[in-house]
Amino acid sequence: CDASHRRRSRGGQGRRVSLRRAASAALATALATALALAACSGTLAPNPAPAAPESASGFADKPGWHATRHMVSAAHPLAVQAGLRVLRGGGSAVDAAIATQMVLALVEPQSSGLGGGLFLVHHDGRRVQAYDGRETAPAQAGPGLFLRDGRPMGFAEALVGGRSVGVPGVLRALELAHAQHGRLPWATLFEPAIDLAERGFPVGARLAQLLREPLAQRLRDDPQAAALFFNRGGTPLAAGQTLRNPALAEVLRTVAAQGAGVFYRGEIARDIVARARGHASNPGLLDEADLAGYRAIERAPLCFDHRRWRLCGMPPPSSGTLAVGQMLGMLETRGIEALRPRPAPWGLEPDAQAVHLFSEAGRLAFADRARYVADPDFAPLPGLGAATLLDPHYLQQRAALIGPRSMGRAAAGTPLGPQMSLADDRSPELASTTQVSVVDGFGHALSMTSTIENGFGAQIMVRGFLLNNQLTDFSFVPAVDGVPVANRVQGGKRPRSAMAPMLVFEREGGRLVMSIGSPGGPAIINHVAKALVASLDWELDLQQAVALPNFGSRNGPTELEAGRSSSALADALRARGHDVQVQAQTSGLQGIRRVDKGWFGAADPRREGIAAGD
Repeated sequence: CDASHRRRSRGGQGRRVSLRRAASAALATALATALALAACSGTLAPNPAPAAPESASGFADKPGWHATRHMVSAAHPLAVQAGLRVLRGGGSAVDAAIATQMVLALVEPQSSGLGGGLFLVHHDGRRVQAYDGRETAPAQAGPGLFLRDGRPMGFAEALVGGRSVGVPGVLRALELAHAQHGRLPWATLFEPAIDLAERGFPVGARLAQLLREPLAQRLRDDPQAAALFFNRGGTPLAAGQTLRNPALAEVLRTVAAQGAGVFYRGEIARDIVARARGHASNPGLLDEADLAGYRAIERAPLCFDHRRWRLCGMPPPSSGTLAVGQMLGMLETRGIEALRPRPAPWGLEPDAQAVHLFSEAGRLAFADRARYVADPDFAPLPGLGAATLLDPHYLQQRAALIGPRSMGRAAAGTPLGPQMSLADDRSPELASTTQVSVVDGFGHALSMTSTIENGFGAQIMVRGFLLNNQLTDFSFVPAVDGVPVANRVQGGKRPRSAMAPMLVFEREGGRLVMSIGSPGGPAIINHVAKALVASLDWELDLQQAVALPNFGSRNGPTELEAGRSSSALADALRARGHDVQVQAQTSGLQGIRRVDKGWFGAADPRREGIAAGD
């Protein structure tokens, strides 16, 4: 499989032709490549499993991919093909990410798209920038949005419909990044997705499986979604069937020609508002002024040191970088680097003591996250902000709470600085998300995580794309015993996220080492931290680090990955006082790491992604 993919990838290397002609000429090859990769990896065989937060779709070992000049790692082969064509055409990392994301919106509609939001961390060879394209709450939304008769709504009740829809941020954020770092014309970057949307693409095994899940059945209530995802007899599309989305092609063509503004004002914006406000059972508060007023934000990146590396990611409203930084800071004092994984029938299994330390550090980080982290424009962090929660002395105090037995449930810490009266947020969080990592030939690199929140978002389709249900990332309960929750709903506010797109550098000299990130809702924090510990501390290659069984705690049970965790590991953790739950852990890690002769790309074997480069 790897060899056949590399042969296909080399076709067209070095040719500089228009992306539209390249897309048309390479379409058959790209489709064949996608199906071949899926077939030889085993992903075409359905493998139902419980949703967490997206259902598992099998586990197919992947070898990793090598490149010397540039590379794309993303969640679907067709999206990687689009990004790689852009790089071959002289595009930058941002250009490639835009082309990749537009194809993901088509081929992986359950996870991301024009109706969602994103975080993007970029390095131009000199400085790191963080782009916040997170959705915002409508101006009319207030703390009681998810209360009914004074009680919080059920998650499923709040999820489907207009109530949960925030103002999408994907296009505004990509437009801002492109204005600063794009090399190819904006319109050019939409050509691969437009071509695929018009001609059609074979439905992947993962999308086909998710369409059979109970969650997706509410899509039948939406006429546009039902027409796109289900056959005339009502059966969901099967793997290999051709899916065409001319409505999305027309939106992409319009945005390509007129810029992102056409999405936020005019007919498209009116349709978004009409669908959200007009939902039959759960109408929302979104209006045209909310879309017209949306702005992506360039924020100062959040960076921290870990051993001989410096890691940079998104600041709040993302909690991802902060929580990962806290975990690594605590683990650095506990000798986890010596607890390397051991051989197992499925590859490698983490040491029980390593899982114990990792899970306990996770409990402490998630406790701080629940108490303190929200949109900083509405709820600033305590003390000096993230630096206070990442202060080595504070993390040493927190790490000292990790004993030989599990603490069960951790309490939030008391960092230095003015104390804040805040209650813990215990919101349900289920995110359907995607990750893109890119390095180009100009010394630029990025890590981007984008999402529509739950699988298929709010299950409202507008012109071929699904709207997000991102507002359910807010706390349903605005206050506890009169004490406010930092992540409560407020008009114009961005909900807290766990997304953790990350760039890793050498502390001495500042050379880029890695781009990494993952989908997975709040478990993103554990997925990314696991990959970083495995690659930086245990010195596994990046594909091994990504494939390593998932584990950790979100300040609840200690979670082990079903099918890839031994009973001996579970028993050893129970002996340390852990409440162990074995469950599906559907990460979707995508990453690129510098190696001696260029770059090494990795893709999570739990999903359909690949990496490719020249």
